Amino acid sequence: MLDDFERKKKARSLAVPTDDRRVRARLRSFGEPVTFFGEGPGDRRDRLRGLMQARFEQGLPLDGGSDEDEWLDDDDDDDDSDDEREQDEEFFHPGGNDLFEARQFILDWTLPRASKRIAAQRAEIQVSVMARKKMKLDWFNHLKTFTFNSSQIGDDRPLSFCTFAPNSRLLATGAWSGLVKLWSIPDSEHVLTLKGHNERVSGIAFHPGSTLSQTAGSLNLVTSGMDGKVNLHNFESDIPIGELVGHERRVARVAFHPSGRYIGTTSFDQTWRLWDSETTQELLLQEGHSREVFAIGFQGDGALVATAGYDAIGRVWDLRSGRSIMVLQGHVKPILSLDWSPNGHILATGSEDNAIRIWDVRQAKCTYIVPAHTNLVSTVKFWNAGDGFERKGAPESWKVSDAPRYRTVEGMEEEDGDADEMKDDDEEEEREREDASLRKQLLTGGHLVSSSYDGTCKIFSEGDWKPLKSLAGLEGKVMGCDVSADGKYIATASYDRTFKLFSPE
Repeated sequence: MLDDFERKKKARSLAVPTDDRRVRARLRSFGEPVTFFGEGPGDRRDRLRGLMQARFEQGLPLDGGSDEDEWLDDDDDDDDSDDEREQDEEFFHPGGNDLFEARQFILDWTLPRASKRIAAQRAEIQVSVMARKKMKLDWFNHLKTFTFNSSQIGDDRPLSFCTFAPNSRLLATGAWSGLVKLWSIPDSEHVLTLKGHNERVSGIAFHPGSTLSQTAGSLNLVTSGMDGKVNLHNFESDIPIGELVGHERRVARVAFHPSGRYIGTTSFDQTWRLWDSETTQELLLQEGHSREVFAIGFQGDGALVATAGYDAIGRVWDLRSGRSIMVLQGHVKPILSLDWSPNGHILATGSEDNAIRIWDVRQAKCTYIVPAHTNLVSTVKFWNAGDGFERKGAPESWKVSDAPRYRTVEGMEEEDGDADEMKDDDEEEEREREDASLRKQLLTGGHLVSSSYDGTCKIFSEGDWKPLKSLAGLEGKVMGCDVSADGKYIATASYDRTFKLFSPE
């Protein structure tokens, strides 16, 4: 027994390596197996201690000598080569001539728009700070007057999505039944039902020229569903006029590029894709997310696109080069919605962690966290002032017959001529138009609207992101929301099968 205690004492005094790599190397130099099945690092070290004790009693050397050093050097070389391969590997998707032409078109199309936007933002400086503050304060007080306007049953099953047309006089709703329905605003009269999906509708997007310059027979909106389909629709038929085929799983969201020439889609196959809306050809299949991709949004200039998904990470991509230029990392749960501010550099994301994060692309970081809701945020939407802003009186209900019959260059020139004639009107009307244009420039993007499964829809002020109004009259999960371009309506789509309109008192 005393001899046993003495052996254990000597064994404890032996210098046994603690690094698992050196333990393996010492075992290899002793001619022993590097590891046994189910053996962990601690067990392996205990086995080495026993072997060293036995060698000590036999008078054999306890170190591995040159064999151990050689094994470690070989292992280090393998690790270094692996690191080098990981560092040198470039991850990209090859593209054809169609993608190159698309990137060239986007470059040429976005530069004038960006220049115009920057010039308008510089012109804002000419307005005094006090005048700008007063104008925004008046607008915020106006937003606080938004109240319940009307409610309409949209389908036999829960609604999943809603969005306004560019002219603010048409609302599209999608439902779990797979149907997309169009409703006139503000009377909420049913206009058209669009078919084509076998499962719930997950996304709807209007063409930027729909209800403005697009004819009824042209492509006017695109829809996506859980059946993996992406359908193209016009206003003359209830069935799709085309389909974008390529995604392998559920398609989550769709969005039009501001030019109307391209369509972006996100899918549960962990990719987002870019399509040509005229040829329905897939131009780009982009990976980069580790889980399902859910949300997508194009910047107003058209140069950038943001995507986000179930990996709780968003990415900003430069469409002109194809590079990921910014990672939106901060949410702790899946990101379900995102939207760009009209100013071109602010981005909002809504997540299952109940928060809204505000990102500044110029600073490449999150600048504000809004503790917005008590349940997941289903939609975030900036107000983008457009057609009908400052229009007096209630808008007339829109019908399919109101869509332009022709879309030609000559027609657009005639519209320009009419605008020139209007400029020759009396000075008072011209001054009113200039004031309206200035207000539109200063106020667009001035507030953010969000909806949530906590049964609320809220309005937040831009800049300080303070809550201005929580819209009353909602029950159950609010699946989505949107703001009309004329700023007169907020629409919500709910799990209770209804869509609701809110307007100022």
